[in-house]
Amino acid sequence: MRHIAIIYKRMRPEAAALAKELKLWLEKRNILVFCEQNISHSGASCLSPRMEIPASVESVLVLGGDGTFLSVARSIENRTIPIIGVNLGGLGFLTEISAESCFTAMTKILDGDYEVEERMRLKVSIMREGREIFSQMVLNDAVINKSALARIIDLEVSIDGRFLTHYRGDGLIIATPTGSTAYNLAAGGPIVFPAVQAIIITPICSFTLTNRPIIFPGHVLTRVDLAEPASDVTLTCDGQVGCLIGPTDQVSITAASNPLRLIKAPDVDHFETLRSKLSWGQA
Repeated sequence: MRHIAIIYKRMRPEAAALAKELKLWLEKRNILVFCEQNISHSGASCLSPRMEIPASVESVLVLGGDGTFLSVARSIENRTIPIIGVNLGGLGFLTEISAESCFTAMTKILDGDYEVEERMRLKVSIMREGREIFSQMVLNDAVINKSALARIIDLEVSIDGRFLTHYRGDGLIIATPTGSTAYNLAAGGPIVFPAVQAIIITPICSFTLTNRPIIFPGHVLTRVDLAEPASDVTLTCDGQVGCLIGPTDQVSITAASNPLRLIKAPDVDHFETLRSKLSWGQA
């Protein structure tokens, strides 16, 4: 790795300090470093800003929580460069390397002692009158819900052109295995091993108690339509960017052609991460 980008969490002095320290440490090893703080999230807008990372960068080191990781992942969605996550946030399912061990982990990575794990992403788009008005790569999930106080929403879902069911409730989560431990888990969805190629559909507080989470093969095309005209319906991608859905809009979700490439240190174990983050086996 001759050129590494360091992207650190905004408005966090400890992240900026660690980024500066890592930059000097890498430069002493004759590695060119691009170092910037992360950009702000754009909210529910059909246009979202992207971090501009130089074309010569060979890997990206993210300092922050999973939110920072997700936003940086969008900035490299069309590139094959791998990403490394150092956790400065809370749970840290994506940013698996701790701040305390980051220099040890980076030493191993620079020596070639690491694995690259491919994580499935989703391509999410909104079609309006035959024209695509929104398109986004998603690493965790796409969520459809209402922003108004009366949050009940009626949705129709089809899989590969075949009608699946009608959902009435607070909304719908379409998640990847990587995102299965995020909003999907909080809504009662299953935990899926991150290397699996699958799409998880989980209703949010469904009025029909028999509407349960479903796991589909990763290659299917999911389409979501509003069953009844409604206002303030929002599609949110990875909890950060999104777009308002019009009454006749069609939301399409399928596997993206370009997976995320995640660098994992050899001593990071997914099952240990689950046990520690979810407090399994603790009194």
